[in-house]
Order: sequence, then C-alpha cells, then structure tokens
Amino acid sequence: MEDSKADMTKPTPGKLKGLKAVSDSRGVIAAAAMDQRGSLQKSIGAARGSDASGDDLVIFKELVSKTLTKYASAILLDPEFGLPAARMRNSAGLLLAYEKTGYDATTPGRLPDLLDLWSVRRLKEAGADCIKILLYYTPYEDARVNDLKHAWIERIGDECAYHDIPFFMEPVGYNENGKGEKTLEYAKKKPSVVAGTMEEFGKARYGIDILKVEVPVEMAFVAGTESFKGEQAYTRTEALQHFRDAEATTDKPFIYLSAGVTNPVFIETLALAGESGTHFSGVLCGRATWFDGIKIYGQQGPKAFEEWLETTGVENIKNVNEALKAATPWYKKFGASSLAELG
Repeated sequence: MEDSKADMTKPTPGKLKGLKAVSDSRGVIAAAAMDQRGSLQKSIGAARGSDASGDDLVIFKELVSKTLTKYASAILLDPEFGLPAARMRNSAGLLLAYEKTGYDATTPGRLPDLLDLWSVRRLKEAGADCIKILLYYTPYEDARVNDLKHAWIERIGDECAYHDIPFFMEPVGYNENGKGEKTLEYAKKKPSVVAGTMEEFGKARYGIDILKVEVPVEMAFVAGTESFKGEQAYTRTEALQHFRDAEATTDKPFIYLSAGVTNPVFIETLALAGESGTHFSGVLCGRATWFDGIKIYGQQGPKAFEEWLETTGVENIKNVNEALKAATPWYKKFGASSLAELG
C-alpha cells in the first residue's frame, strides 16, 4: 500500500541529537512521564479533601524530577507547570508536551488543541530535546473526525521537521460509542485499535520519529496472568500474538506508555511484551512509578512525598528498568548496529 510504512532513512542531525539525549547508553528510552496536569490536580485535591493549586503541581513535579531522573534516561514534562522541574532533572534528557491537557468535550470525537502560548520553536528554546503530542484516536471514529486529527498531526510533524527536533506521538485509544475503555467489549476491540493506529501514524507523511503507544491488550482480561480479573478477552497465547501483530504494522521505533496501571501490572505487561519477542524500544512511564505517592503528598505534604519517592518510587522505577532488559535499541529500526553508526 502506498505510504503504508515510513521511509526509515537516517535521522537528521537535530533529530539524532535529540533521540540520543533521551536514550540510555544502550539506545533504549527509559523515560519518566510527569506531564499530567488536570488529572493530577484533581487527584491531589481528592487526596487532600480540598482543591489543589498550580503550586502543588509545580512542587509535585519538582520532587518527581529531582528524585526519579537519577534512574531515568529522560523525563517528559509540560511547559505550563513543569519547567521548574526541568531544571532539577539531573543529567536526564527532556521531552516537553505541546498539547493542552484533556480534549474538547463540547464536540464529538475528543478533538485536541495545542497550548496557546507555545510553539515547537519556543519549546526547543525552553530546552526540549524532543516534542511530545498526545492524541485520542481510534480507527473506528467517524472519518471526518479522524481526517481533522490526521491534518493536525501532519502540521506538527512538519513543524518538528523544520526545527529539526524529534517528534514523539502518543495515541491513546478510546471507545467511540462512549461505553468506556474498561469493558470486556473494548478489551476485545483494543488490539485492532492499537494496531490500526500504529499503522496509520507509522506513515511517512506524519513525520513522527517515535510512537509512544499503548500495549495492544487490556491486562485485566488476559487469562493466565497475575493481572487477570476473571473476564477473558484473550488467552495468554492470543495476547502474545497481539503484541506481534501490532509491531508488524509499522517500521517505526515505538515505546510503551504505562496507561495508569500499577507498577506490578506494568512490569508484568513488559514481561509479556518481552516474551512475545516484540522489538519495543523503551517506555515513557508515569503513574506506574509515582501515582501511589499522590495520597502521601495530599495528606502528609511534600516532605513525606519526597521520602516516599526516595524509597518506594525509586523501587518502582528500578523495577521498570529491570524489565527494560527485554527492550531493543531504537537505532536498530534504522538498520544500524550502534548509535555511533548513525553519527
């Protein structure tokens, strides 16, 4: 099919520099994610029993960055509340989010929007090594809605190409009929949602350098796993094949997001990916490392949260790093045998 897969030519100098900056010595992306805004503010407020402020977000992000980037190759932050945290990221690389938090709930299709006062130029000037965009997407949405999203991503890809900075695109699937994503019905559909999305955005026209994707199964519905909750959408064997089928849709390097699951579930997920033989190139892992600390921050304050991060938070990210032994360096997607070979 024409333009079905990306033309995997050698990255340009700026893109190569950015990708190296967010990778570990193996060429694997072992990044922490801390760009949550609206959802984080609500969670802190719920834990505290009163509204959380913008200052809470700044402090929370600073503590996560200060502590966890000692064990991460990079951190993903937002420019609205995360720039102070960016200055505390040790030697880790920096990805900055370009989209507004959430989506337009007044129109159908979960349409996205960009931050009003930011551009790729400004994000790069603020120190970004890479640009990240989150997009709610399903191949099953109305074609007119998806065409708007396709054009939107094309514009961002062109903007990143002009400024020679890597473009990380994070598609998050949803149930277009509004019935939610934690159902058995959606679990059965999810493999085709993820695979179809990876196939679409793996096309060269979008200019995406790294796909930050969901795993193609809902672990709670995978029989034969510790995460299984009793309703079966797939056998373990079928789940392994879904990982392989999703990878087969694109030549793009891709990494996995933790999608809000607990640390044990994410570790088991990565183990399943490794068992499948899938050549994923790392993670951008957020809530699976620090989410349980929200209650500590909300009820006991920043000092107690910092102590929690230095113990449980560090243990969580070390668990992820151990699971990343199954990852494949992203440069191999370009036919290179080492980072040095790319320049």
